[in-house]
Amino acid sequence: MSNHKIRTLDNLSLQEFDSETELIPLLTPEDEEEMNNEELPDSLSILPLRNMVLFPGVVIPITAGRDKSIKLINDAYASGKIIGVVAQKNEEVEDPSKSDIHKIGTVARILRVLKMPDGNVTVILQGKKRFQIESIVSETPYITANIKEVAEKRPGKKDTEFLAILDSVRELAIQIIKESPNIPSEATFAIKNIESQSFLINFVTSNMSLSVEEKQDLLSIHSLKDRALETLRYMNLELQKLELKNDIQSKVRFDLDQQQREYFLHQQMKTIQEELGGVSQEEEMDEMSVKAKTKKWDETTQKHFDKELSKMRRMNPQAPDFGIQRNYLELFLDLPWNEYSKDNFDLKRAQKILDRDHFGLEDVKKRMIEHLAVLKLRNDMKSPIICLTGPPGVGKTSIGKSVAEALGREYVRISLGGLRDEAEIRGHRKTYIGAMPGRIIQSLKKAGTSNPVFVLDEIDKLSNSHQGDPSSALLEVLDPEQNNSFYDNFLEMGYDLSKVMFIATSNNMAEIQPALRDRMEIIKMSGYTIEEKVEIARQHLFPRQLKEHGLTTKDLSIGKKQLEKIVEGYTRESGVRGLEAKIAQVIRNAAKSIAMEEEYNKKVTDEDIVKVLGIPRLERDKYESNDVAGVVTGLAWTSVGGDILFIESLISPGKGGMTITGNLGNVMKESATIALEYIKANAELLGLSTEMLSKYNIHLHVPEGATPKDGPSAGIAMLTSLVSVLTQKKVKKGLAMTGEITLRGKVLPVGGIKEKILAAKRANIKEIILCHENKSDIDEIKQEYIEGLTFHYVKEMSDVLKIAITEQKVKNAKVL
Repeated sequence: MSNHKIRTLDNLSLQEFDSETELIPLLTPEDEEEMNNEELPDSLSILPLRNMVLFPGVVIPITAGRDKSIKLINDAYASGKIIGVVAQKNEEVEDPSKSDIHKIGTVARILRVLKMPDGNVTVILQGKKRFQIESIVSETPYITANIKEVAEKRPGKKDTEFLAILDSVRELAIQIIKESPNIPSEATFAIKNIESQSFLINFVTSNMSLSVEEKQDLLSIHSLKDRALETLRYMNLELQKLELKNDIQSKVRFDLDQQQREYFLHQQMKTIQEELGGVSQEEEMDEMSVKAKTKKWDETTQKHFDKELSKMRRMNPQAPDFGIQRNYLELFLDLPWNEYSKDNFDLKRAQKILDRDHFGLEDVKKRMIEHLAVLKLRNDMKSPIICLTGPPGVGKTSIGKSVAEALGREYVRISLGGLRDEAEIRGHRKTYIGAMPGRIIQSLKKAGTSNPVFVLDEIDKLSNSHQGDPSSALLEVLDPEQNNSFYDNFLEMGYDLSKVMFIATSNNMAEIQPALRDRMEIIKMSGYTIEEKVEIARQHLFPRQLKEHGLTTKDLSIGKKQLEKIVEGYTRESGVRGLEAKIAQVIRNAAKSIAMEEEYNKKVTDEDIVKVLGIPRLERDKYESNDVAGVVTGLAWTSVGGDILFIESLISPGKGGMTITGNLGNVMKESATIALEYIKANAELLGLSTEMLSKYNIHLHVPEGATPKDGPSAGIAMLTSLVSVLTQKKVKKGLAMTGEITLRGKVLPVGGIKEKILAAKRANIKEIILCHENKSDIDEIKQEYIEGLTFHYVKEMSDVLKIAITEQKVKNAKVL
């Protein structure tokens, strides 16, 4: 509906023209009937309208500016106030004649005439009936014509189709009023309150945004039902146009509002920054340019930075790329290009720091001191890439911090456990939203130097996914021949990592891919011995826990014997994390007593340990007597240290078969088979008859059947056990042994000697049989740990039996 016509509602109340004018009510069916009963005169003064069509019952204001029109209105208003209103065919014609006006028009009554200051006259008209011009009587001083009434064909009162059309017209009119921003919502009340059927159609038609020709065509339709249908068609078209227009406007308005809002906020931010003494974008870029002059980068890097900075100057600060570009340039300026911390070449100081922070770990300390020594002699040496591998809790990660302090370098650590995205190492391309550099570059930015000690923690726990393989990305990082120009996707330039000392840590080297493993210098870190754990607890763990619990050595102390009891009875691990937790538990108990002002032992006793930690559940095996034939003490290595194990053999009447039990692996079973076959092959030398061997079954068992056991090192112990049970002779008292055997009777070396020897000493073993090639392993153990032990080094299995088997029969020996 047209905005300049919907004022008809206000026009009805005449508030727009004269505040003192009485209200004109909407046309009622009674008014309409009265209007239809009025007789029309034979001739009427004709008022041509330029750009509108008057419909019966409708009230409209018009402005008359032509002299003829003003005279006509004045004359008519002075007499009967009834005139004929017709639309001009061409609104450009200033003085219309008979041929310039339509034949069908509307009889109108003049309700009010208002004279305007500019000389024009505004007149308010109300349509009455339709008429048709039959002939023109005169054209001066204005057009006068003979007319006849045009009857309106009305449908019956019970015409359901017509009633449905009227309901549709009413609903569509209300919908159009809601959609159109130019029509006041009060117009809805007018539509709802119109009772007259013909007036509803005429009122809606008069206010629609139609051309004069289209409205004239509607006025010319004699059938009210047909006119209603045609009006409904026009209304549907107008509603569709309105909805489309509103949709387009809402989209455009949203885009403009968003841009205006962002611009407004940016302007506010700029003003606030200036008020607070901040800097604008231009000043920020100038600062970047000044800062760039202080960087120690080469010509290529300088050119790249200048190019990226000029690109940023051309960018719109409100564009999303502006923030990414700023982050990129800030990273460029924050990175320590060619900035290196000065290494401290005081080797004695470095040794003291390493010894202070870590007990044992001699191989690692030795390698670090060697590197520092070479670096002192040759200043441009590439840093080594070291991988420390060993069980959890032995100090692999913490040694990196000590090395950094010893060298006087910054310390950086990143955890690689569970990392599965290659971009975490190499970074994202900066075209992506939220792009970031990789962890390597981020850590160097954090360190502030290009030669930190860089700990790559849990390198064996890298995983891969559809997003790439991070372990493959590390190939470039950890290759001394390539990492002098490490390429990060975000940085888009090579960065020199050759001066970084990388220290990787792992628990299982088998999990690391071969190409990556080949690039690293591997140092194995075995678990701590009982003695080492006691020293670590005494020197490091106990003092640290005292400090963390707010106590001092005056409040609580502990002896080596008690520490050893905690280690042996309450922990079973390679490292010392569990041990520290138990020590903390003991200290907390003392702290509680102090806080509650209770009496307690300032020196921890065995009874205190049992009271706080409970009964020991992990006590180690002790040596047993040699009163039973076939029982031999072997030595075993486990991931949590050394231990002793017993080999037991028994014979019973049978057919010469052998049963092996104790949850043994294939290698251990094979050792038992080799031992028995060796005995059968050398029966005469051992004083045994082949006939006896075929009459008895042998059962070999290793206790603690729930624990899986495997390996070849129990070979000589199994041989000794079988010979002892077959000869019913005692095994030498206080003796343990470890070594692999062959069918030829040779004894081969085995591993884990340090842990095994210390386990033997704890079990009160006095003598140990070893392969002669294991002598070098014994030499590496500190003398204080092996004091009181006697070692027998053998080459042949016969040498083992000469030492281990005595001539004394066991008590209640069987007669075979």
